[in-house]
Amino acid sequence: MKILLLSAVAAMTLPTPTDAAALSDAIKADMPQLMALYRDLHANPELSMQEVRTPAKLAPEMKKLGFAVTERVGKTGVVAVMKNGPGPVLMIRADMDALPIKERTGLPFASKVMVKLPDGTETPVMHACGHDTHMASFLGTAQLLTAMKDRWSGTLVMILQSGEETGEGAKAMLGDGLYTRFPKPNYVLAFHDSAMLPAGVIGLTPGYTTANVDSVDILVRGVGGHGAVPQATKDPIVLASRIVTALQTLVSRENNPLDPAVVTVGSFQAGSNHNVIPDEAKLQLTDRSYKPEVRKLLLDGIQRIARGEAIAAGVPDDRMPVVTIREDQHTPATFNTEKLSNRAHELFQQHFGTERVTILPPLMVGEDVGRFWLGDQAIAGTLFWVGGVPKAKWDAVAGDTTKLPSLHSPFWAPEAETVISTATEAMTVAALDILKKG
Repeated sequence: MKILLLSAVAAMTLPTPTDAAALSDAIKADMPQLMALYRDLHANPELSMQEVRTPAKLAPEMKKLGFAVTERVGKTGVVAVMKNGPGPVLMIRADMDALPIKERTGLPFASKVMVKLPDGTETPVMHACGHDTHMASFLGTAQLLTAMKDRWSGTLVMILQSGEETGEGAKAMLGDGLYTRFPKPNYVLAFHDSAMLPAGVIGLTPGYTTANVDSVDILVRGVGGHGAVPQATKDPIVLASRIVTALQTLVSRENNPLDPAVVTVGSFQAGSNHNVIPDEAKLQLTDRSYKPEVRKLLLDGIQRIARGEAIAAGVPDDRMPVVTIREDQHTPATFNTEKLSNRAHELFQQHFGTERVTILPPLMVGEDVGRFWLGDQAIAGTLFWVGGVPKAKWDAVAGDTTKLPSLHSPFWAPEAETVISTATEAMTVAALDILKKG
């Protein structure tokens, strides 16, 4: 049955949009296999840059389809290349990593995986961001495009990327020669499941779609002592509290209100006893922006405010705060190339109908896929979203997603079959348009 359906797809003519019924039928024939893969990946998640079992499972599948496959690119990434005549180079990316979260979805194939972190502590692991749906769709798209080779011309590069959650993976693959060892793309496509859209609805954002994300540590140093004699100390808890409050003025008073920015202090650690003023307090921050100049304003401002508040508190020069910007964890903003994203929006509306395609506002989350075309005018790239909220749950809260599990929630369980089938169909339609003959 599957072979017959794929043959029917391969035989269709390609005025765009691709014949929806034939393509949908072919995907339905593949869904039992893709759902089995999804359930296996979901039950066996792996943390960022530690993906071993996952690429070992998927790389052979790509080889069977006729791709030239290279493993361990950027540590654990996979690059699969299929050359099919003259034409542009299209790269399709899926991410592989999971999160250190204990799953609470109640799914029969829920993850029970426990791993040790570098410091020796154990943590549960869960695909709480839906990357398992991304990989299942990745294989589904590869199978369809392979079966339809007579309908397109060019080079297809499909990559499985590690370390998206930590912002390491794209950088590592590029640093390991992704664009020198393999064909450099003219176009890059990726998708992400969404907890903000009903299952099967596609969202696009021309321009900025995800944010610059930075992690910053501040070691606030004071002079400790007895809680009964604060005048003999320089209280780092009070100083750190002043820093936390002052940091918000970066957004409210220094940044142009038309340029989005966020500064969040996610961790404040200090002291160990009721009547002891400690020597130190530790802050962990995230700041987010879209424009490079706004990112610079925030990072410069964090350092200035930390030092300025310490001076105002009378902290000695040798006890000034230590501000560490974690460049290794920086994720740059993803800017969807407008011509490509507008074309994808038009194609998806034609193929799925206007009720299943929407323009989304930009989000302040991070996604490192934008590195693959950042600052390179020769590459057009687009990240789109595929809704995963089951319709019954969406209707029950009248679309108020604040009442539903979000990405990275231990309860996040997308309607996987709908996400995988919709994403596979959308990715195939977009790929055939980019690689169309003539």
